[in-house]
Amino acid sequence: MNAIAGQKPGLIWALRISVLLLVGLWMFPTVGLFVSSFRTGDQIATSGWWKALFPTEQNLTLRTAAPDTQVQQADLFVIEGNLFEEATSAEISAWGTNAREIDAYGPGDTAELRDGERLTVEADGSYRLHSTEEMSGRRGPRVFVSALVPPEFTLQNYETILISGGSTDNLARAFFNTLTVTIPATIIPILIAAFAAYALAWMEFPGRALLIATIVGLLVVPLQLALIPLLKFHNEIGIGKGYIGVWMAHTGFGLPLAIYLLRNYMIGIPRDIIENARVDGATDFQIFTRIILPLSFPALASFAIFQFLWTWNDLLVAMVFLIDATGETTVMTKQIIELLGTRGGNWEILATSAFVSIAVPLAVFFAMQKYLVRGLLAGSVK
Repeated sequence: MNAIAGQKPGLIWALRISVLLLVGLWMFPTVGLFVSSFRTGDQIATSGWWKALFPTEQNLTLRTAAPDTQVQQADLFVIEGNLFEEATSAEISAWGTNAREIDAYGPGDTAELRDGERLTVEADGSYRLHSTEEMSGRRGPRVFVSALVPPEFTLQNYETILISGGSTDNLARAFFNTLTVTIPATIIPILIAAFAAYALAWMEFPGRALLIATIVGLLVVPLQLALIPLLKFHNEIGIGKGYIGVWMAHTGFGLPLAIYLLRNYMIGIPRDIIENARVDGATDFQIFTRIILPLSFPALASFAIFQFLWTWNDLLVAMVFLIDATGETTVMTKQIIELLGTRGGNWEILATSAFVSIAVPLAVFFAMQKYLVRGLLAGSVK
């Protein structure tokens, strides 16, 4: 098929390849986080997520059964069992009784332990510990093994952080706290901005141009510049350190963009529709609710996506306006920061927590992405 006149096939393919690369770069860490959330800590520490479907060589620290399980056989006291707590097809390639020499013995070899105890470990993890004298102690000796472990996927990570975790690991409360912040902080600015955008687009009143210029100027005001003065004002009127304060803060910071975006869209609606409605006797409120709002849904959805993603992933505003020593109003971003400090070595917990925190924004984005471009391009062309 011949190329269309004026087009360069080479550039088209370069563009397509660039888009695929960008999509791949964006999806790569997300897929990795998703896969890691179902893996155990040992698997994450020993191999990358792209090897999740293949057996991995892992160094494990295991224990034999406690001495109180020993049985006497003739003149020997014997403890038998399997080093792996659950049934598995893992295969031990080397083992040892010292962390510095984990490959001192092979499967089937016998090691001399303290007090004349002798330990034999097989490739499947089964062992036999025996002694001529009764063994004592509360726990069995440690065994360091190198084993080829088959791939394993588990829901234990999600159960730990959402159900069975303690005050530090439980993200269920933080999840609902984040929803409590995000949903009102998305709806309130949309409601206010829709009314303001209609007034600035279709109602004539003194100072309208000045208000539009002020709103455009507020778009470049740094968020950090207004945090402390706004917090002092909230404390003076009694809405600081709570949900109302953080709702108002997100509303104030999101209104300039919302009004600007919605006004650009509404002003592009044909004037004939508005004038015909006024000739028929419709009031401004009726025009707004019955004509403008339904036609402005793409722009409303576009801003809702931005506002939802911003408030859901926010940490700074939540830490400033949700000051709570008991953790009752802790949001997910702050909870994950605490996990980094308390469970920094448990990568499976961190990976699961991070994926839970991005799952909702991803669902919202993919559900409403068709409105995003339509809303962003509003008012750009006539």
